Amino acid sequence: MNKHTTLLLTAPPAGLLAEIARKRPGWEVVPLGDMPPAGPLGGRVWGFIDWLCPTMSGLEMCRRLRETEATRGAHLTLVLDEPSQEARRRALQAGADDYLVGPLDVARLLERVDSVTDEPAPLRRQLVNGAIALDPAAHQVRALGKAVPMRPNEFRLLLHFMEYPDQVFSRAALIEHLGKDDGAIDDRTVDVWVGRLRRALTAAGAPDPLRTVRSLGYVMDSVEG
Repeated sequence: MNKHTTLLLTAPPAGLLAEIARKRPGWEVVPLGDMPPAGPLGGRVWGFIDWLCPTMSGLEMCRRLRETEATRGAHLTLVLDEPSQEARRRALQAGADDYLVGPLDVARLLERVDSVTDEPAPLRRQLVNGAIALDPAAHQVRALGKAVPMRPNEFRLLLHFMEYPDQVFSRAALIEHLGKDDGAIDDRTVDVWVGRLRRALTAAGAPDPLRTVRSLGYVMDSVEG
């Protein structure tokens, strides 16, 4: 288990903080105020943002975290008050990587974090498909030799596609691979993740590596280097 984790929380109750400290004593917990933390943060950074924060909306807090250097690459989960599709759409548009319906408790928080931070062993070799190279050990993607910043969900999607090229994956299969609760994640969320992945790679000059297969899902075609 990776203990080098920083957790950003908005107005966390004392009971939740005590449970986190008991179960993950190596984690650093940073309560969020009006402004995101400006200084460097240790390890992987996770944020769980309430739909309504004490002084602003959770949507605005997500935007501020994305605009701040120290938290730009954090994995942000917006904690929704209700499971409406409109709230999910707005969460993703504000920069959230994920969402869940509150209230937040320690079991669900740890499940979300552990599903991403648990690394398979041994670490795999570098994967290459055309102009795109992915190094799982370094958690790094390069397109035409240029490093590509990528959020955790998009990185894991790309890794999955590159491990299984020329194979069509349904949206449901991709949700399952990411370890998400398919009862709370709809197909349009997968389309948003894939869209972000495509934009990140094409912005670095690489051709769009994914092909949409109507009524079925997505596939990464093999490309010779």
